[in-house]
Amino acid sequence: MRLLRNGDHDALERIYKRYHHVLYSHAYRRLPDREEVRDILHEIFINLWQNRDTFFITSSLSAYLYAAVRSRVLNVVRNQKVRDSYAQSLQAFMDEGVEVTETKFREKELIRLVEQEVRALPTQMRIIFEMSRFQERSHKEVAEELNISPQTVRTQVRNALRILRVKLGDNIFTLFF
Repeated sequence: MRLLRNGDHDALERIYKRYHHVLYSHAYRRLPDREEVRDILHEIFINLWQNRDTFFITSSLSAYLYAAVRSRVLNVVRNQKVRDSYAQSLQAFMDEGVEVTETKFREKELIRLVEQEVRALPTQMRIIFEMSRFQERSHKEVAEELNISPQTVRTQVRNALRILRVKLGDNIFTLFF
């Protein structure tokens, strides 16, 4: 350590050769990613060299190096968990967002299609149908307001439903009516 403090590169090289293999094995058991372990060890030895002037070890060098490896490995694992959690959260949001957007688009498209087909009904039939289905009025109420018989209202609504079923298909028709 005294030679290292004085800037002796050979001292750093001897420390590296002595501890690199055992520190690598120690780190790799906890973090099975070769590149990440290499990076951790290089950071530790670079830090040791860069801070050699102010470096003070209270215990043995090997204890310090093992503690430094353990600490860096734990930081990497913790950061990976945060990144993985964030990635999963982002992916879930993206999946849900796409699904919600697609669903809303489909709903709007279906509503537009139904409204278009209702507008295509003959005028009197459309008015009776809209009052009955969309304004939720009874056949009797529609008949009184339009000054027609309840039987005419019933027939017009039945005919409108028949036309819409043919134009929209059974699935969409059942969904809306």
